[in-house]
Amino acid sequence: MMRLLSLLAGGLLLAYPLAVYWGLTRWGGSALLVLLLVTFALRLLPGTAPVREWLLLGRLLACIGLLLTALSALFSAQHWLLYYPLAVSLALLGLFGWSLGQPMSLVERLARLTDPELPPAGVRYTRTVTRVWCGFFLVNGALAATTIWHGDLALWSLYNGLISYLLMGLLMGGEYLVRLRVKRSFTHE
Repeated sequence: MMRLLSLLAGGLLLAYPLAVYWGLTRWGGSALLVLLLVTFALRLLPGTAPVREWLLLGRLLACIGLLLTALSALFSAQHWLLYYPLAVSLALLGLFGWSLGQPMSLVERLARLTDPELPPAGVRYTRTVTRVWCGFFLVNGALAATTIWHGDLALWSLYNGLISYLLMGLLMGGEYLVRLRVKRSFTHE
């Protein structure tokens, strides 16, 4: 039951920008703050992840979300809520970037879950993919910050609640197609 609640909260956080927009323009701040506090608190429940760092990242982001929500409530300043997508991009950039300094990058560790005998060319490829994701999170964070500082809630919601997800999906899809070609080349070596 606890895992299900944590997963539900994770799903709700995917709609965070739209929920913030809807909450601020339709419900008023109080109902939104309660919903966000409960959602972030649920993300602190015990859960599982394919790699330990994902779990730690989820908890860190839940704490950041709680802090931003508390600051918004404490100072009656709704702009604090807009910083969460930026925090997510920066945290992911930090995690992927940190993994480049490790013997195995995060993408390699994820790849080895399905292919434990990853050839050296596959290891090089996963490091390149990790760098590409770092670049994505850097640009995405910069664009998220720009939407915050622009001051237009509709623009912020559009970018952080739709466009950034579309860009991420395009990157995932493109990487998947490239990966298929790269994997085929492994069999010809």
